[in-house]
Amino acid sequence: MLRRYLYENMRSMLNGCSTIIVIVVISSLPVIISIIAMTQVQQYTTFAQLTAAGQESLNSSVEKASIQEFPVPLGSRPHDVAPMPNGTLVWYTAQGSGELGRLDPTTGKTHHIALGQSSAPHGVIIGPDGAPWITDGGLNAIVRVDPLTEEVRVYPLPADSGYSNLNTATFDHNGILWFTGQSGIYGRLDPEVGKIEVFQAPRSPGPYGISTTPNGTVYYSSLAGSYIARIDLESGKSSVLEPPTAEQGARRVWPDSQGHIWVSEWNAGQLAVYDPTIGEWKEWRLPGDNPMPYAVYVDDKDMVWLSDFGANALVRFNPTDETFEVFTLPSSEANVRQILGRPGEVWGAESGTDKLVVITTKQS
Repeated sequence: MLRRYLYENMRSMLNGCSTIIVIVVISSLPVIISIIAMTQVQQYTTFAQLTAAGQESLNSSVEKASIQEFPVPLGSRPHDVAPMPNGTLVWYTAQGSGELGRLDPTTGKTHHIALGQSSAPHGVIIGPDGAPWITDGGLNAIVRVDPLTEEVRVYPLPADSGYSNLNTATFDHNGILWFTGQSGIYGRLDPEVGKIEVFQAPRSPGPYGISTTPNGTVYYSSLAGSYIARIDLESGKSSVLEPPTAEQGARRVWPDSQGHIWVSEWNAGQLAVYDPTIGEWKEWRLPGDNPMPYAVYVDDKDMVWLSDFGANALVRFNPTDETFEVFTLPSSEANVRQILGRPGEVWGAESGTDKLVVITTKQS
């Protein structure tokens, strides 16, 4: 069997294809579905394939990918996920039931906390206080949940701000929470005094993803406006930065350790990066016939991850050699709308299947 595996693996590498051995384990713990795969991951590049590609594939290391799905209560429709950075638990927004969910991956057990009547939580992040902070479109408010007492505190947006369709949040280095609303706003909350300020976004509707760079700068993306913007943390004003492709649909943003801003371009099927030190852009089209990159996240090794609705996959991009690796998700139509991680793990919320998914990779 080993001899045959080696033969098939060598042959597939020479043909530029993937050989995957999949073992499905159904645990005795509450319906945890584990899929463990050892795979020579197929690589894609935006450049012309060279005749030496076969030899490069032979020289590449074997990628061990462990993918595990965790069912959550039916009807939860998990939208965003936030693993505790230094712990085991994973928080997620149950948009369909108006609750915040908590998963213990060691047991597969979940626990839900009601956020209030009409709640429809979208994003969740872990704040500097160790608590989950939520952007709740149904409540038109920022919500904090105490991880120990489960006390829910609601910070409503000003009454004159109207319905904001709240999306995503991030903390700057001063402890201020910044957030986006697709109706055409972005804003900030000072948790110390409970004050919220709302700003009108350029080109109105569209603000979606938002994130903070290592040096404390806050950027957001506008899906409908097809731009990203840098926020002046003092005045609250934003400066528009235009990607090269028009109407690309910049959906989410995430910085790497060097402060480069990575962008998922939903309409264009592309990944983009902006270098603020020189003001230059670069873009790559994802592999496949109909790429639809939704979420973007950069892990602790500066690998760029995307969720691709078109391929029903998580996709990893290596900025060093500009190659893509595609990890097909076990469940069809998973619709991973957001990804976030901690060292060694990349988590996603499968809104289409009522599951969470984690992928762990190691080089052999």
